[in-house]
Amino acid sequence: MDEFGLIRHYFAAAPCAQAATGVALGIGDDCALLDLALGEQLAISTDTLVAGVHFPAACDPYLLGQRGLAVAASDLAAMGATPLAFTLALTLPAATPEWLQGFAGGLNHMAQGCGLALIGGDTTRGPLSLTVTVFGRVPVGQALRRSGAQVGDLLCVGGALGDGAGALPLVLGQRRVAAELAAPLLACYWSPQPQLALGQALRGKATAALDISDGLLADCGHIATASKLALRIELERLPLSPALLALLDKPAAQHCALSGGDDYVLAFTLPAAHLPALQAAGWPIVVIGQALAGSGVQLVDGQGITINPPARGYQHFGSTGD
Repeated sequence: MDEFGLIRHYFAAAPCAQAATGVALGIGDDCALLDLALGEQLAISTDTLVAGVHFPAACDPYLLGQRGLAVAASDLAAMGATPLAFTLALTLPAATPEWLQGFAGGLNHMAQGCGLALIGGDTTRGPLSLTVTVFGRVPVGQALRRSGAQVGDLLCVGGALGDGAGALPLVLGQRRVAAELAAPLLACYWSPQPQLALGQALRGKATAALDISDGLLADCGHIATASKLALRIELERLPLSPALLALLDKPAAQHCALSGGDDYVLAFTLPAAHLPALQAAGWPIVVIGQALAGSGVQLVDGQGITINPPARGYQHFGSTGD
């Protein structure tokens, strides 16, 4: 099957590639066309996943399809954007029908769950990798950014931290545990759920936001730098899941939460006045610290004593800092 036959068979025919609101023209031409309402802006983000770097080359293709789209869609959540569409550039060592069927199935499952339409992309031969570009829409002036945090804001996260990092040794086969212990952590790794609805609920309320992909300390450092202030994180307030604590002791679980990455949970700053209404509405918001005058990210224990962690997060090139 040639490149165009592959696209038609496995991707263009998928439910997520059919007509969708906001898509004027999808797969089939040199470019796709997207419609935006008056007063909206287009949010765009690109993620690349490479075999052997971001996932094991021998992984289940269905799970890879889910994860590949989810980590990209999480960036739309971080901006408070409503999902619109995505493109996929897929590099394959070989066009194996079974692999492609599984990958396309996982991709479609996540796309429909996120409300994203597949509108184009590219396929080529080479070492396994995928590049996903997502598009969303957001009212002018309401996009969540990293640069708006104010001194006195609460530092919050949208749920439990560390599960993705806790799952990694299981994904890599470095550790084996009972299936009932592994299942919830592996689900968080292979099928992260972008917090799209929470991001939209935070529009006009959160002063800064991002999604946690490289580790809480490292990613909060981006907010601190962009907002020109300091963020204080209280170690004992980190939300840790029962699944993670069943696998690891508390210090190891806290390390995963602080530096492990792969959570795809939102971290954001919020004026305290907005917290009660958001929590009353059922949003899974946990306060873990505060924005202060100064710079960088401070980690403190239960007595307020500063802790210097051995690692702050993941970077592709060089060491991670604030």
